[in-house]
Amino acid sequence: MFILATFSLLALVISLMNFWTIRTVKNQPVVINKKVSILIPMRNEAKNVTGCVDSIINQLGLTNFEIIALDDQSTDGTSIELQKYKEIKVLAGANLPQDWLGKLWACHQLSQAASGEILVFLDADVRLKENAIASSIAAMQDWDFISPYPKQLSIGLFERIFQPLLHWSWFSSVPLVISQKFGIKSMAVANGQFFIVSKNAYEKSGGHQKIKKEVLDDLELSRSLLSAGYKGGVAEGGLISECLMYRSLPELISGYRKSLWKAFGGAFPSVLVTVLLLLTGVFTFISAISGSKVAALALISIYLSRIIS
Repeated sequence: MFILATFSLLALVISLMNFWTIRTVKNQPVVINKKVSILIPMRNEAKNVTGCVDSIINQLGLTNFEIIALDDQSTDGTSIELQKYKEIKVLAGANLPQDWLGKLWACHQLSQAASGEILVFLDADVRLKENAIASSIAAMQDWDFISPYPKQLSIGLFERIFQPLLHWSWFSSVPLVISQKFGIKSMAVANGQFFIVSKNAYEKSGGHQKIKKEVLDDLELSRSLLSAGYKGGVAEGGLISECLMYRSLPELISGYRKSLWKAFGGAFPSVLVTVLLLLTGVFTFISAISGSKVAALALISIYLSRIIS
């Protein structure tokens, strides 16, 4: 129980540290004069086209920008929906080459078509406030890339329970002020839903071509950039963006099955993490109501860290 209490207190300390030090992007007016390329990979995203594109074409503060969407051989009418917008350039995705994963190949094609100094990779299920992109670029400051973490929306009961754990998992375990200051690759955090990078850094670090087989493309792209000597990391983006990642429990299970095992290094570490979550959330609760003061301390600490994140 003392081990669990120590873990819980450490999670609380790191959460508090990150709460006060994380770079936060606010929805404030700012003018960006560099050319910006907004890149959207889409595969069977007809239901998201209107919401996504409308939030992009209404962006303020960008004096020179282009919007490029890639229809990755969709079968649900995505291309038809995209063609309704004269403001965007629509690419037809080429066949997937050997050794490439689909989204990474789409992002690579988009980067090849982009002419901006700044590349903005955006998932179709992300919605932006009007100053989101300009404010995020301004927030980069001395960084070469930034990944504003959108507010994660949930619909069903299970989604509301499990989806916030994704944010909490890194917010309570990675001291960002240290990892970002020293560019520690093993502590890199990023979110591919909304990822901004200078084209120079992207190309010189190898871009998506260097990580073409990686399931966790956001983390690996971040690590690739850090390895090449560039600076950047995750930022709080909940004030400027939101994302409804999963609309049902089957979607949630399918999505996490693809990524979490890779994130934790395989099946065995994933099981250990699951057990740890059960111990900190369930076992400490049972022990606390049974009268254990140490368990009560652990329970309070772990839930405070989740609230903060």
